[in-house]
Amino acid sequence: MTTQALPSALAAIVDDFQALTEPERLQLLLEFSQGLPDLPDRLKDHPELLEQVVECQSPLFLTIETERGSGSVRLYFKAPAEAPTTRGFAGVLHEGLDGLSAEEILSVPDDMPELLGLTRAITPLRMRGMTAMLGRIKRKVAASTAVRS
Repeated sequence: MTTQALPSALAAIVDDFQALTEPERLQLLLEFSQGLPDLPDRLKDHPELLEQVVECQSPLFLTIETERGSGSVRLYFKAPAEAPTTRGFAGVLHEGLDGLSAEEILSVPDDMPELLGLTRAITPLRMRGMTAMLGRIKRKVAASTAVRS
């Protein structure tokens, strides 16, 4: 699969990963983990609004909100600092998908995490968690879209 099937911001991130060696890819993933935004205060005080992605080895919670009017989907993640792989992939998804339309997010192929070229550097269990994170976002977006219809 090529990056042409991806939204432009996510395609650019995948291109960045693909241009690097494996050790450099891990470093880039670490940079994404450090760039993951904190939860807004309205969500920090209400953990019940977040959903855990149980397939992730580290505790990762997420939620989405759809902006009225524009229909843009906002992504929010909570992952511990001591889980850089999990945080890194959440950072990739945040930077690549946050603010897109539901249709753009739903069009992202389910196997997109494999395009990052990390399958030899990261355990299969962690890769499964990454795929589950994307799947959970897509399910929440689809459910949100169905409710608005």
